[in-house]
Amino acid sequence: MTGPEFRQLRIDLGEAIGRPLTAADMARLCGLPPAGGADTIRRWEVRGPIGPVAERLRILAMASERYPILEKFNVFDRHDVAEKDRPAARAQFRNKLREEVLERLG
Repeated sequence: MTGPEFRQLRIDLGEAIGRPLTAADMARLCGLPPAGGADTIRRWEVRGPIGPVAERLRILAMASERYPILEKFNVFDRHDVAEKDRPAARAQFRNKLREEVLERLG
């Protein structure tokens, strides 16, 4: 994930949960300490996040309709899920992710 992609993700996640996310909010989502976390986020908005944080963000990104549901989470296109039920199941999955983002923000 590049810096501009990370910046866009902050905007997209904010839209998904209904409020803008600050750098401090993103620091909490990334599991960074309160002291200096926002500064780290600002640096990542230039260079991009690294390591496990980037993977965590790929997962949280699925809360936004702008990001695809990752293959390992896509249980909706299986043969045992009726095609007519798939859109509702995807929406429910994204709603759960949005709730998780809000819980992490406190």
